[in-house]
Amino acid sequence: MQFFSTFESNAFLEIAISQLEKKGIKKEAIFAIPLDNRTEGRKVFDSTHHSDGTSFSDIGIALATAFSVIGASIGFKLAWGPIYWGLIGAFIGFVLGLAIRLFTETVLKKKKRVLKGKHSEVILIIDCEETQAELVENILWNYFALGVAKVN
Repeated sequence: MQFFSTFESNAFLEIAISQLEKKGIKKEAIFAIPLDNRTEGRKVFDSTHHSDGTSFSDIGIALATAFSVIGASIGFKLAWGPIYWGLIGAFIGFVLGLAIRLFTETVLKKKKRVLKGKHSEVILIIDCEETQAELVENILWNYFALGVAKVN
């Protein structure tokens, strides 16, 4: 029987391996593979096939609405009239909102665009007898494995 589990690279992984060796699993039956994590930065703009859930137009649309109302109100007193000044205000508001969102995403939230949550850093593969399966699985879970799978 084989067990596949993922761990963060920390002391719990080392303790789990030593516990497995103490319980009779041979060193040759334990195989640990470190994973290479993503090194390039996350993209700001989404592609057709992947979206991160943030929208660039939300602040722009809200500001376009507010600025168009203000522009139309002031436009009654200006030469071009309320319609033109409402459209000009909407355009300025949308561009301003888009600029604000781009600034917050690229400068302020740059560090938050890394992958969130815990990352698997090591895959641990263990060959064992079926009689040792429950023991091995309990040891893996007790030492904070991120995931465990077994194959007969």
